[in-house]
Amino acid sequence: MALRRIAGSIVACFIAAGGHVAFAAPDAGRPRPADQVPLRVEAVQYPAWLDRGGYSVPLTPGTPLRESDTLRTGPNARVQLELSEGSTVRLGENARFTVEKVEDRGIFRSVMHVAYGAFRFTTSALGLGHKRQIDIRVRTVTAGIRGTDVWGKSTDARDLVCLLEGKISVQADQREPVTLDQPRDFYQRAREGEPQVGRVDEEQVRTWSKETEIEPGGAAARRGGRWSVIVSKFYNRSQALALSRELRARGYPAEVDAVGDVQRVRILGLADEAAARAVMANIRGVPGVAIPSISEPGADTR
Repeated sequence: MALRRIAGSIVACFIAAGGHVAFAAPDAGRPRPADQVPLRVEAVQYPAWLDRGGYSVPLTPGTPLRESDTLRTGPNARVQLELSEGSTVRLGENARFTVEKVEDRGIFRSVMHVAYGAFRFTTSALGLGHKRQIDIRVRTVTAGIRGTDVWGKSTDARDLVCLLEGKISVQADQREPVTLDQPRDFYQRAREGEPQVGRVDEEQVRTWSKETEIEPGGAAARRGGRWSVIVSKFYNRSQALALSRELRARGYPAEVDAVGDVQRVRILGLADEAAARAVMANIRGVPGVAIPSISEPGADTR
């Protein structure tokens, strides 16, 4: 029965700052495109940053991720990642997530570390046909997962793992493991406390699940997004570059281009008009932002 229930999807979500989770699936021998990167940014609800090689830049859709990359999200931010083996990773606000290992050479292997924030791992029916070994490290609770739907959260007060579908083995530190096999059963451990097992209702599960979903109307960019915001226009390039640097430090991937004598500061790749309007609202109070405007797909507003 558990295998039939997971045919549509397998999801695992953790908000955390340490620990370990392992995922695995059988191999159906499906070939992968040679140019497909193992892990790529699909969508970003700003602000969010990529830390790589000692530098910090705004996170943008389409960016391939590699070992030692760290992603950070700000208030009300979200990130969606796509794995080449068919899975999706979602991060919630104020998260810190590091790719410790990632490769796809017939078998997808990855080690991911969630230092803080919301985390969700989803495997669709497509992803079930690819062999993979994915380890997710969280704080004090370890969940051994195969073909399940799991949500978790780590706060300053406690670590919690909730089973939504399937079966998992959960363990806090070196204590005896506990098996959860009923939907909405949860395992939690308060800081420095003893583990407890309980159950939540579906309304609570729906509330939790929203923490990692990109919001409708949020300040989101997607791979292939064609909307943009023209933040400001200058006749002085130094002023344009200064505003661009300020916005990038705040987690928005601003760029400068020239149209004749005018230097435009723009944020590109936004998902739709609602996302563009949300970005405008978010940056309106930044010094140097004048009267931002929206550029529709195919338009070149001067």
